[in-house]
Amino acid sequence: MRAATFQGKGDIDVRQMPDPAIVNPRDCIIEVTSTAICGSDLHLYDGVIPGVEKDDILGHEFMGRVVAVGKESTLEVGQRVVVPFTIFCGQCFHCSEQRYSNCDNSCPVEDQEVAEKAFGHPMAGMFGYSHLTGGFAGGQAEYVRIPYSDVVPLVVPEDIPDERLLFLSDILPTGWMAALNAEIAPGDTIAVWGCGPVGLFTILSAFQQKAGRVIAIDGVKGRLDMAEQLGAEPVNFHETDILDALKQMTGGIGPDAVIDAVGMEAHGIAIDNMADRVKQAVGIGQDRAHVLRQAIMACRKGGRVSVPGVYGGKADLFPLGAMMQKGLQLRTGQTHVRRYTAELLDLIERDVIDPSFLISHRLPLDEAATGYRNFRDQQDEWIKVVMHP
Repeated sequence: MRAATFQGKGDIDVRQMPDPAIVNPRDCIIEVTSTAICGSDLHLYDGVIPGVEKDDILGHEFMGRVVAVGKESTLEVGQRVVVPFTIFCGQCFHCSEQRYSNCDNSCPVEDQEVAEKAFGHPMAGMFGYSHLTGGFAGGQAEYVRIPYSDVVPLVVPEDIPDERLLFLSDILPTGWMAALNAEIAPGDTIAVWGCGPVGLFTILSAFQQKAGRVIAIDGVKGRLDMAEQLGAEPVNFHETDILDALKQMTGGIGPDAVIDAVGMEAHGIAIDNMADRVKQAVGIGQDRAHVLRQAIMACRKGGRVSVPGVYGGKADLFPLGAMMQKGLQLRTGQTHVRRYTAELLDLIERDVIDPSFLISHRLPLDEAATGYRNFRDQQDEWIKVVMHP
């Protein structure tokens, strides 16, 4: 089969790779019909996530049709499914609490030791990401093996196009959970850093969850224009001092909740971010946490901090004092995708939301390298890339 593979920093190549096979009785194999490049894929592309190896198959946003099943799978050949990026067993303590991205069993034993050293505990498995999360082959391919297929995939209706359903695999539930983690009360003012795909879905979700105002912060005009179309108030960090702007916009109080939808590769020319970039480039630092620092400083006293943005290592100059002195609450984590898919599918079926507005470019899988390069370098126009094998 053809698959988009990692060949090194900034090097994606579509190559012939072995077809997947049923390994365990709960497995299934799907033929991919649509897949997408995620903002967190760019962390792999940029070489800042550890545990990514040459020839790893990338991609964790995908859907398709079942073509083979293990004897304990509950799926049937021919069914159409969306596959969450987090892999979970459905039986451990965390799965019983619907904390699917904390599953104890889905990361293979041989990969758990490194993750445990990095994070204190082994992580759940994830498709197409890192050997810290199991090294599972991803969905930017013609076929994918799905472990725990009796619980992981979401069977979806035949009459809804892929483009309206695909983002149930990750970024729509991620934006939804980011807003939930902000504990929005009706009328609250929410500030969202980052108007990429997750940030835009976070804005949409915040309004669905009854936010009164959403302030959208980014440095890319095309993204800010899309945020404004969703009802947010755009602020360009290239043109405005963000902390001053947020004080002025909230009468000196600050936002009720702040959401970091950027993560470990924050942009900007602030002194702390420039220092982070240097440390990341020379290998003595991993995360550029400028946005998280700024969000904590901006949040009102007693407010909430939600972090859907991906962080993978350590961050210097964390404003712990501000967080403690202001009595802030922090909630973060990889998304428990399957926890939210039924509710979000219902919103799609009732035409309350149509996630396909996000798609700016459609490519064949063979043009994956072009998609990655432009998604990273042409962010004003390349908002979201969907590929078809």
